[in-house]
Amino acid sequence: MKNKTVLFAALLGVLFLMPGLASAQGQTGSGTLTVTANLLGSISMTFISDPSGVTLTSSGTNAATLAFGSVSASAAPPTHVTETVGATTFTVSTPFEVAVTVSNVTSANYALTAEMQTADAVNSWKIDTFPLTTVPAAATSLTVTGVYAADVVHTLFLTIPFTEGAAVISNTINFVATAN
Repeated sequence: MKNKTVLFAALLGVLFLMPGLASAQGQTGSGTLTVTANLLGSISMTFISDPSGVTLTSSGTNAATLAFGSVSASAAPPTHVTETVGATTFTVSTPFEVAVTVSNVTSANYALTAEMQTADAVNSWKIDTFPLTTVPAAATSLTVTGVYAADVVHTLFLTIPFTEGAAVISNTINFVATAN
């Protein structure tokens, strides 16, 4: 009898707690989450070694170095450097590639400009057929309808007069790609 009383008390306890459990399980809460993002457009440029040109140091980045090596009007040019000797000057040249990519910008193509960082009163600098200007002059236009995500080949020409003494020739060329 004692067991029946304990069993009956336990059953009553469970039945007493069940409505509370059922009502606690049926309760809900709600909320909202507002999401925002400021989408920014970007345009980027990389310099790439052309297979028939001088290997660029840091090829595949936006800050590469093109080193012609040791050049002379009276010696064979380094590998992948073309040399043209004139009456009073000689020119060394090599191709390189520029790739411009864009994301989140509505633009069909880009304009590419270049200019030298430092004036050079002795040597002449060209990219393709375009003589380079020097900062702060207006930059030289290389293309007005560049194709995105394409490795576009350009050629750098450096013309050196025979009258220039042995020296290290160095300059920085600033390139700017602008979405059209």
